[in-house]
Amino acid sequence: MESMIFEELQNAVIEGDSEKSVSLAKNALEAGIPPLDVITNGLAKGVKTVGDLFSEGQVFLVELILAGDAMKAGMSVLLPVIKESKAEMISAGKVMIGTVQGDIHSIGKDIVGTLLEADGFEVLNVGEDVQSETFMEKVKEHKPDVLGLSSLLTVTMPAQKDVIEKLKASGLRGDVKVIVGGAPTTQEWADEIGADGWAGDAVSAVSLVKQLIKG
Repeated sequence: MESMIFEELQNAVIEGDSEKSVSLAKNALEAGIPPLDVITNGLAKGVKTVGDLFSEGQVFLVELILAGDAMKAGMSVLLPVIKESKAEMISAGKVMIGTVQGDIHSIGKDIVGTLLEADGFEVLNVGEDVQSETFMEKVKEHKPDVLGLSSLLTVTMPAQKDVIEKLKASGLRGDVKVIVGGAPTTQEWADEIGADGWAGDAVSAVSLVKQLIKG
């Protein structure tokens, strides 16, 4: 039963069908499936499939956007239930996320933010095409535990390094853990630029944030 609903949810997202995504998310809740499982095993897997196809050049940007919209539609049903059940919980930590300068992609970063919120984290999403200086200023202002830097274009990857260098120069690097992600990034790249971690998808990004805050 669960596996069938998860598969249908993945397909709804892959097809960019927001109405079906909402309907299936409601069905999953009625079937007693934990909402976080619905997100990670259904919606998020669907978006990851489309994201992988997009990075391989097999689908177009419009299909990626529609998949993101379908995921958000399903999330709109699930998030209130998650937040209600965690209303008494203290924040698990503060995470700031943003897409680096020159890059306007938002879907991957937004999914990470949504999953982090679902897991009890306070999330500050500073948007796309964010200048390195702006990241530095916002870290100083908001004092997040973790800063997540997203880049979906190879040409904008150096901006991730630039943010880390600016944090070092301003004396803020020791105050915040920095993680990087995005289609062209790798663990080797994270090591090279001195990041604290790398995540290849939204689910592993949440695990990484938990590890870093505990550590």
